[in-house]
Amino acid sequence: MMPPGSQVLVLAPVGRDARVAASILSSQGIEPQICVDLADAVKAMDDAECLVIAEEALLSSDRTALAAWLQNQPPWSDFPIVLLTMRGTEVDERLSFLDHYLIVLERPFLASSLAKSVRSALRARARQLEVKSFIEQTQEIAARQKLLIRELHHRVKNTLANVRAMMGATARSSGNIEDFVREFSARLVSLADTHSMLTDDYWQTAMLHKLLERELQHYDTVAPSRIMVDGPDVSLVADIAIPIGMAFHELASNSSKYGALSKSEGRLDVHWAISTSPDGQTVRLEWSERNGPTVKPPKRRGFGTTLLERVVAVQCNAKVELDYRPEGLRFSMELPLRDTRLVPAY
Repeated sequence: MMPPGSQVLVLAPVGRDARVAASILSSQGIEPQICVDLADAVKAMDDAECLVIAEEALLSSDRTALAAWLQNQPPWSDFPIVLLTMRGTEVDERLSFLDHYLIVLERPFLASSLAKSVRSALRARARQLEVKSFIEQTQEIAARQKLLIRELHHRVKNTLANVRAMMGATARSSGNIEDFVREFSARLVSLADTHSMLTDDYWQTAMLHKLLERELQHYDTVAPSRIMVDGPDVSLVADIAIPIGMAFHELASNSSKYGALSKSEGRLDVHWAISTSPDGQTVRLEWSERNGPTVKPPKRRGFGTTLLERVVAVQCNAKVELDYRPEGLRFSMELPLRDTRLVPAY
């Protein structure tokens, strides 16, 4: 049987030749389409896999469009043409441009001869289409590798910039070398965890709840749990996931030192929801602490505050708010969602 969806064009304008040829092909499970003239056949060739044509149909027509169509075929394509000629005659030299594509069948012919010739042509076309598929897959893989290389270059530059910023900010806020090593190492681990989530997904996305779980699991050691995390599944593209992951680390670290997570009776609730508008989707997240020490606004801006109010706000185009309520810190964020990454062209 021929491949599903295959179609054979038939152009034989003299007498009953076209109907007879179409009938033979149909009886063999091959789908024929009778064309009224050469122009009609050329228009249909993009969706066909073989052309059965009588020699006189070519000699009596303008062959320019057919020659141009064949000339413009991609390198993998040798569109098969079964040419019906009269027995004992040579193929007219005016049809020499078809030599590369031609299967010659002399008339009168047996029905089985026509069916075998067309089947041979269809098998050849099927192999060509397999080559086409292989070429397209190879090109897709090459394009994917190129994108990943660009993504890696982009990520390395951003990561080094983040590490440099973290190192400077940690150094300014640390009272001694031990504090610096401890806090800087923790921030590096958080950054590495987010990178691991992204590389596991080929630099595509990281899930919001996974980012939170990784940062909060170290502090959720009391039974029953003193941490509540609740919200729908949200995928964050790499450019957003990294600063958001760092932000969660700073919030969790600050809470474990000075906030609700520094006390066994302290509680942390993190809730988020998705809203939709004509401009797209937005995640609205609330981080609320309670039952911890009395909260006082910081006397100086640390790395965490700068990260939340500047980096997250600018890089993620988010609206953020830190509310140092005496009963517990509250952090709110409105984060526009994107489904594409910001990878620069090089």
